[in-house]
Amino acid sequence: MSILLVNPPRIIEKGNIWKKIDRALPPLGLACIASYLERNAQNVHILDLQAEQMNPDQYKHKIREIRPDFIGITSTTVEIKGALNIAKLSKEILPETKIVFGGAHPSILPDEVLSDSHVDFVIRGEGERTLHELMTGFKNIDNIKGLSYKLNGVIKHNPSRLVIENLDEMPMPAYQLLPMDKYKPSLGNYKRLPAISMIANRGCPGRCTFCYTGISGKKIRTRSASKLIDEIQMLQKDYGIREISFYDDTFTALQKNITEFCERMIKENIDITWSCMSRVDFVNEKMLRLMKKAGCHQIGYGLESASPEILKNIGKSTSLIRIREAVRLTKKAGINVRAMFMLGNPGETEETLEQTINFALGINPDIVIFNITTPLPGTEMYNWAKKNGYLLNVSWDKFDLANVVMRLPTVSSETIMKSYHYAYKRFYMRPAYIMNCLFKMRSLSDLKNNVRTFVSLLSFNAERRKDLGDNNVVNTIAPLR
Repeated sequence: MSILLVNPPRIIEKGNIWKKIDRALPPLGLACIASYLERNAQNVHILDLQAEQMNPDQYKHKIREIRPDFIGITSTTVEIKGALNIAKLSKEILPETKIVFGGAHPSILPDEVLSDSHVDFVIRGEGERTLHELMTGFKNIDNIKGLSYKLNGVIKHNPSRLVIENLDEMPMPAYQLLPMDKYKPSLGNYKRLPAISMIANRGCPGRCTFCYTGISGKKIRTRSASKLIDEIQMLQKDYGIREISFYDDTFTALQKNITEFCERMIKENIDITWSCMSRVDFVNEKMLRLMKKAGCHQIGYGLESASPEILKNIGKSTSLIRIREAVRLTKKAGINVRAMFMLGNPGETEETLEQTINFALGINPDIVIFNITTPLPGTEMYNWAKKNGYLLNVSWDKFDLANVVMRLPTVSSETIMKSYHYAYKRFYMRPAYIMNCLFKMRSLSDLKNNVRTFVSLLSFNAERRKDLGDNNVVNTIAPLR
């Protein structure tokens, strides 16, 4: 059997900061599924429509060439509209080919996705084993765990599948099926190119109300340090990779494994710079010094808000004291800090918005990202907003971290939008910040990256000044009835 795995296109609208600094990251979920299927003697292709920027005619031509038995399409919430359009195009060209959806949004809302006439199956949760069983047909369809499907017009949901416990049993992602020359992290997030992203863990120990952990689970499952080192060395040898961005929710969750990883990187003198994401309660001074020595140059922390009450509302079990200390220790170790905040949380007011912006200025991270709070389906926050009638009647493609999709009783949507754009201007246009960036530059690459980032931010602020003066969309959206 043959299968084409598709990463659907994603349209980033003007006024979204990610349009200016957007990255092109490999669809590692698809690459992991592909390697598992290849190991089990399946014929696999991947089309990354985001990286390749294919138009519909090019896509149609490609699937005519491949003529797969199955087409598997992954999708997040913001991508579901484009993903369903790909399903429609696929059925027009290959009506007998089975269309399988997976990823976060289909896992959460399988009934919605299966209601589309072009979709045959939805895989809920991790896709490797479920998709393999579906393709090989060695089980009756009603016995394949994690599968949802239509039978005589009725949607059926089989029992859920347990997550994969031992990630070391899985082969490394099928990078050879990806357009490796087209990937790079977002501006400000890398020191050297070529760069690629990797995943060390699945799962997250957090209990944040805005995060969906239904696919990966709350239990941390990690790949061993040896497996990570093997993959990095392969990426160096085969693709000339010089930088890794680890996109785990909490890279440092299992400190023993990360300690072993760093010690191996140092001992074997592996010339890779890297960045990661973590939580302020999962780092300490000793580990940070070791990470720096092993090549880590940046850590991203999800700080979310400077209001203790809001942090409690969104299930973020931390304190401002702990945040300040983690930022201080990270800087002391010589690692840059990327701080990420959300504006428009439950309980938000004009005062807490200003408090968060001032806090960001006070801790002075090297990079700051402000997003608009987005209650994604499947999260506790989404259920809360829906129950209380706070969700706005907007399409899924507005759930992009840059649009207000939840009208709060404590602050207006207009105020949230204005704070979002004001925060970027106030943080990045400070003379002291600009001088600090110039002072820290050590190479021509640093200069190029800083100039590109600064120009992108100037352009972003110019666009938003115009939009905010032209009756922004937040003035016209209405509550969901």
